[in-house]
Amino acid sequence: MEDQEGGHAPVSEELEERNDRRPGDALRAADVSRAFAGVHALRGVTLELRRHEVLGLIGPNGAGKTTLVNVLSGFDFPSPGTVELEGRDITSWSPHRRGRSGLARTFQHSRSFAALTVRENVEVAALGSGVRPRAARRRAARRLELLGLEARGAQEAGSLAHGDERKLGVARALASEPRYLLLDEPAAGLPEAEVPEFAAVVRSVRDEHEAGVLLIDHNMALVMDVCDRIQVLDQGRTLAEGAPADIRANLDVAAAYLGEAPVAEQ
Repeated sequence: MEDQEGGHAPVSEELEERNDRRPGDALRAADVSRAFAGVHALRGVTLELRRHEVLGLIGPNGAGKTTLVNVLSGFDFPSPGTVELEGRDITSWSPHRRGRSGLARTFQHSRSFAALTVRENVEVAALGSGVRPRAARRRAARRLELLGLEARGAQEAGSLAHGDERKLGVARALASEPRYLLLDEPAAGLPEAEVPEFAAVVRSVRDEHEAGVLLIDHNMALVMDVCDRIQVLDQGRTLAEGAPADIRANLDVAAAYLGEAPVAEQ
């Protein structure tokens, strides 16, 4: 992992987090439910993402995958349920506070600054994590190289092809040096020839950056290839969980999802 470079939480938060900490390097959602206008998107889901692993989260359209990522990252809140980060209850924390504590995510739809260059987008993300400008520039250069975007560094983000736009989202998320990275459809729009290269990036985040990666994607070849474990959601509940080979052989999963044509989650 890269050395810590500037930026500290307020003393009150540091004391609170130190007193709250319990052993265990994991991001955990416990018995999480969420309903919208009476429609249950999540029903008592428990998920644990550990450091040094890639956990796949799959399921049919409307299964609740993105809702769960929103709850984990602070863009939504469970009702009921809790979210813990390495033993700390972070259920009520803002997305910004979670980000400063080692949690990052990408989105299904681009959230880049279209008028800034690709390099500036990554630098801004690094600055938001609390590092100084020189360190932000170094981080941006490394992330662009990792994602194969160094040649696009001076290009305006709004002019990127869709596949490169997805890569930029990952580079921005990695700029904060997260311990847990949530990837929501990162391979959507990537040419099939570039998927193996992207799989190598995901492995690098796990192996070299020692992070836990939650991967949502409809590219089953990618998911089965790169994930250590897979959790399957269906109608807001956990349908199955296990190694890729076990999920591939699970008849309930095949009936709910794997036998259907991939579709984009709304």
